[in-house]
Amino acid sequence: GEDVKPFTPERAKEIVMSLQRPAVFCNMVGDWPALCWNVKYLSEVLDGKTIQFRLGLKTADLVPQFETRCSYMEATLEQFLAWSCGQPSCLSGPFSCYDYSKYWAYADYKYIARIFEDKPEIFQDVRWSDFGFSGRSGKESTLWIGSEGANTPCHLDSYGCNLVLQVEGRKRWHLFPPGDTSFLYPTRIPYEESSVFSKVNVANPDLKCFPKFRNSTAHVITLSPGQVLLVPRHWWHYVECIDPITVSINSWIELDADHEARVEEAITRMLVCAIKSAENPSDGDLWLNPTEVEATSHEVNLQYLNKAVSAYFKCQKASASEHAHSSSTDTQQRTGASCKRKKREAGCEQEGCRLLAHESDFSTSKAEELQKIPFGPHLIQVLPQSQETGSVGAVAIGGDSRDLLCGNEGEHIGKLHHKRKQLVMSNDCETPAHQMDSDSSPHTSQTALSTNDLLDCLVNPHVINLVAQLLLERTGV
Repeated sequence: GEDVKPFTPERAKEIVMSLQRPAVFCNMVGDWPALCWNVKYLSEVLDGKTIQFRLGLKTADLVPQFETRCSYMEATLEQFLAWSCGQPSCLSGPFSCYDYSKYWAYADYKYIARIFEDKPEIFQDVRWSDFGFSGRSGKESTLWIGSEGANTPCHLDSYGCNLVLQVEGRKRWHLFPPGDTSFLYPTRIPYEESSVFSKVNVANPDLKCFPKFRNSTAHVITLSPGQVLLVPRHWWHYVECIDPITVSINSWIELDADHEARVEEAITRMLVCAIKSAENPSDGDLWLNPTEVEATSHEVNLQYLNKAVSAYFKCQKASASEHAHSSSTDTQQRTGASCKRKKREAGCEQEGCRLLAHESDFSTSKAEELQKIPFGPHLIQVLPQSQETGSVGAVAIGGDSRDLLCGNEGEHIGKLHHKRKQLVMSNDCETPAHQMDSDSSPHTSQTALSTNDLLDCLVNPHVINLVAQLLLERTGV
């Protein structure tokens, strides 16, 4: 008979929008054509098209491998597949300088809408409508292809919540609740819009430099093919590929709280760009993440801030108007592009304002909330490490998380430079992938406070949240 999914789209969406802790959906995507998207298949579809890979060292280090510390190059998936399988053909290709036993490669944050722009029919292979998000497909999703050891440094996403489908291989996720933020030593250097990084290498923590990390509560789980992980809003996550080849697909779901988050991001952008741009460029501090092409000017950042504030109040007004007409039927959820770090719509359509309330808006206690969630074989709760049972620990998981903010008329107002910085590696095999910026290491001996020390305090998430609240109060008077 017909394959019956354990949750209806309406119920799945209710779970996604209400659950404030990570969980794994099972048996929800068995009929998705995207489950066939292994590297061999994608290589045939792309037919020789090159994509950018990020490369790093597999050796353990006390310092996170931020993107500023990695090497970059262009290669085809066929070349990547040959390299990861140890085939002789890769000896003369772009991977020839990188020993597979020492390096990992990651084609991360690849927008499906871009890399398959000439094959739009493939977008329908991804069916987020099964989770209640009507119209959302591969067009609003991102592709991740990595080798064993490839990882994303621990960070939280300022916007949205995250749904991750594991397609090929397995990924291990280390997740930390929002309440652990102070234990993870947040930093905005390297700066990337909508990503708050942790200074801690959570896979190999330096407890001498970061003693408060002992107080953190890790939720670790391994994501296997066919499973979908929900990463709730503001949960920290470090993700690593644990099989020779891994493929994941994710989509970031816009939330009502994103409107205030855009204001906070605008304040952060203005402060970081102003202070870091004032430094002597010869200092060699690679403070911009490779995803950020350049530091925007103070005038542009101020415009960004004003439009973010305007969008916030427009959403508030639309939300109040909607509450006054609560008897009206639900309008269709918007399905605009959803790229976690970079593509956010600052314009506020009425239906976009209703997606999700702040965590503080939930009136039920955590215990009551959990009683309502149908945990079981089809929805597995990701427990803290100390509570993790053998059956849960065996569940496989992985995956993660860019572009612009758009105004009411669709103009770009946020991430003004959406093109990734082209850091293509030369043929010089001695260029170290592990070379890092001058003052990002916690081991650097300093006799005086640095600019980055000041910024870590000035743009701390708690401080920025307070500044945003004061700014909105001033504007709303």
